[in-house]
Amino acid sequence: MQFQAKSFGADSHRSPLLVVGVFSDATLTPAAHLIEQAGKGQLKNLLTREKFTGARGSSLLLHHSVGQTAERLLVVGLGKADKSGAAPESISAALGAIQNIAKSASYKSLSIDFTGVSVAGKPGSWLASHIAQTLTTELWQFDQLKSQKSTKLNINKIIVNTDGTNAAVKAALAQGQATGEGMNYARELGNLPGNICTPSYLASEARALGRGQTKLSVSVLNEKQMQAEGMGSLLSVSAGSDQPAKLIVMEYRGAAKSKAPEVLVGKGITFDTGGISLKPGAGMDEMKFDMCGAASVFGTMKTLLALQPKINVVAIVAAAENMPSGGATKPGDIVTSMSGQTIEVLNTDAEGRLVLCDALTYAERFKPNSIVDIATLTGACVIALGSHAHGLYSNDQQFADQLLAAGVEAGDRAWQMPLWDEYQKQLDSNFADIANIGGREAGSVTAACFLSRFTKGMRWAHLDIAGTAWKSGGAKGATGRPVPLLVQHILNSK
Repeated sequence: MQFQAKSFGADSHRSPLLVVGVFSDATLTPAAHLIEQAGKGQLKNLLTREKFTGARGSSLLLHHSVGQTAERLLVVGLGKADKSGAAPESISAALGAIQNIAKSASYKSLSIDFTGVSVAGKPGSWLASHIAQTLTTELWQFDQLKSQKSTKLNINKIIVNTDGTNAAVKAALAQGQATGEGMNYARELGNLPGNICTPSYLASEARALGRGQTKLSVSVLNEKQMQAEGMGSLLSVSAGSDQPAKLIVMEYRGAAKSKAPEVLVGKGITFDTGGISLKPGAGMDEMKFDMCGAASVFGTMKTLLALQPKINVVAIVAAAENMPSGGATKPGDIVTSMSGQTIEVLNTDAEGRLVLCDALTYAERFKPNSIVDIATLTGACVIALGSHAHGLYSNDQQFADQLLAAGVEAGDRAWQMPLWDEYQKQLDSNFADIANIGGREAGSVTAACFLSRFTKGMRWAHLDIAGTAWKSGGAKGATGRPVPLLVQHILNSK
């Protein structure tokens, strides 16, 4: 799909479909007001007749002219607005109404005119970026594995009227579209079943991502190489599987070699049975989503390749399958991590931290400016925060504040959780340096405390995305989060 920035008058623009907004109580936006004047009052009269008040998420599709030259006019409700502008949620609801029409329409392009509409708490570029990102993700379809494919969308071009310079809007549209496509890539990987999306499949995807890219290099460590590196913790997870583990490293070089990279580490458990500590059968199919941390790293790298920022980024994916077998790690086994710390594996279903700790130790060799790990790590985080906010932990408050701000800026929020020394004692073991679980209390906190033992001396943060990475129920599927937060973090680090 193509997004195009163009300056036009709402009353004289020719398009199969033109979208304008109306605030609550039928207050017209500048674009709607232009059409109202051109039509000598027809638009307001029609809105009154149809009792259209501009409530958030409402819409009215007109197939005739009320002052515009466009073939059809879609009026969307922007809700209440105050001096600071429309609420971001109202813009999102309006875009939801647009995508519903776009999915069912037969025309090939549409135009959106929200000129003069400010958004509360957001910079001027946010609106164009949000339009492109939202429509890119909302119009995406996952039907690769169905014999009957979805009806192909006819819309292939969306024109956005500029409010300011064309260059600024064009850049915002490009960032929004690239972020949306990165989210869709993460969703695609997350939605694939475990019999397709294996650690080896992820390795092949990484190589494909780097093919023909001068700024991206890809390397993959196999189990023999990981054994030589001393990654006994990571390999303990794949011990029960026929699928070999992979450590995938993608290096994006957009700046001078002397510039320290930002590092992303993704948990890539392509299927999680729980191992010997077997999970209940109900809902286990959703454990194909346990690699969504890795998927978000892939999606972020895809976005960076599209935007080509002048920054260095290293992405590391620890990919493994957690299965029960005669060779699987057992509760009570003790393994040695790459850092040299020994770990008593009290629960084989707490496997994410076991692959991440070796990946975090491996990341040290890149001498990172910062490091963020992303993982569907704990059910406890879902209980604490639900599906709205990622759990954020960090050993550096300034860094935590930067990530929180990036999440707000991107509309992909996180919430900071405690990482206090008092919680560390729950990980004490009588037989090893550390246990891999800390009991029922504060489960997401002790998981982060475990990872903190492998990031000393590094500027580190952990995102627990167990509640945000996918949806259950009728809308089951990967969400593509936290790609927007990660992209914004990277761009802010330039």
